[in-house]
Amino acid sequence: MKVGIVQHDIVWEQPERTREQVRPMIAQAAGADARLVVLSEMYATGFSMRPERIAEDEGGPNEQFLSEQAAQHGITVIASIAQRGSDGNYRNNAVVARADGRVERYAKIHPFSYAGEHERYAAGEHFLTVDIDGLRVSTFVCYDLRFADEFWALAQRTDAFVVPANWPQPRHEHWRALLRARAIENQCYVVGVNRVGLAKDLPHAGGSTIVDPLGVNLVEAGDAPAVLCAEVDPAVVRQVRADFPFLQDRR
Repeated sequence: MKVGIVQHDIVWEQPERTREQVRPMIAQAAGADARLVVLSEMYATGFSMRPERIAEDEGGPNEQFLSEQAAQHGITVIASIAQRGSDGNYRNNAVVARADGRVERYAKIHPFSYAGEHERYAAGEHFLTVDIDGLRVSTFVCYDLRFADEFWALAQRTDAFVVPANWPQPRHEHWRALLRARAIENQCYVVGVNRVGLAKDLPHAGGSTIVDPLGVNLVEAGDAPAVLCAEVDPAVVRQVRADFPFLQDRR
């Protein structure tokens, strides 16, 4: 299956303008036959610590946009959105929007305490693994990438981890190294999609990529907006794990 990554800039706290920026990029990925298209963390607003200003109820406009794009192009779209749950708590949700209208959500388990996210957004408690055209996909969000145990817990039932992010330029090499590490140690694909541009005065250097189960970057974006695609095949995951049966030695 072909997976598309949409590396984009974000107009700070202005979702309508950002949605219009990413609309043709999603179309470009779908036009290249991508069946799954991934955008960044808090794709429509930026990584804002003002949820009272930018968060929407589940099913709100930024989620509806993903569902509309999925239906229009006959694809699945994944991106993170600041949302308010039925319990009134704000969460940083990775939203999986399908062409048939189904929506699934994963709430970020590790809010980014360094930026105070834990004070504004509730931590998630549950993993999410979905089947997309026979590909088993597990979702995480940005800071989750630093916590290998969470990935290990899902490895046996996952062909590809998807990680939308707002990973800043000063720690860019951490982003690149951790994506490859998660792929190598779990012997599966990792799809990491980062933003570009400034969040206020903090630069983001992109580096969105699709890493294969042996740790090879199949595609990797630079520091500008980009749409890239690569083939992701669960048979390759099975073969790598059969050739190098390392997972069974975990204790």
